[in-house]
Amino acid sequence: MSKTVDIPEELKQALRKFRFGRCNSSAAMVVKIDKKQLKMVEDETYDDISIDDLAQELPENAPRYVVLSYELKYVDGRKNYPLVLVNWSPTGSETSLLTLHASALIDFQNTVDVQKVIEIRDGAEGLTKEAIEAKLKSTF
Repeated sequence: MSKTVDIPEELKQALRKFRFGRCNSSAAMVVKIDKKQLKMVEDETYDDISIDDLAQELPENAPRYVVLSYELKYVDGRKNYPLVLVNWSPTGSETSLLTLHASALIDFQNTVDVQKVIEIRDGAEGLTKEAIEAKLKSTF
C-alpha cells in the first residue's frame, strides 16, 4: 500500500515517549501535515491541559491529529487515562489539506496504536469535556 504522507522516525519516537509517559492529568500531542514535504510533524505538546484550553489552541482553519491522554474520573473515585486520537478537521479548512489529512488518518492511527478515534468537525464548539467524556465512557 502506498502512503501519501510520511511519518518520520523522530515523530514515531516522540509518540512512543508521549504514549508511555506518565501524567496525572490530561495531556495532548498535536501533529500536523507539512503539505510541501508530505510528512507529519509535531506541532505542539501540552501537559496538564483542559479540553477547553486545548480547543482554543487548535486552529479553526487547519486539520490536526491530537493524541490525547485524558483523565477520566468515575463516580466511584477511580481514574483512568485512556489514549485516544482526536481527528480535528474543521469544516473551514482548505479542501486539499482535508483530503490529505483524511488519506493519512488510518496510517497515523495504526502508528499511534489507538482504538478510539473521536471526530471533531465543528471546531472549538465540538471539542468539549462533556463530548469527550460521553464518547469515552461509551467504550471504557
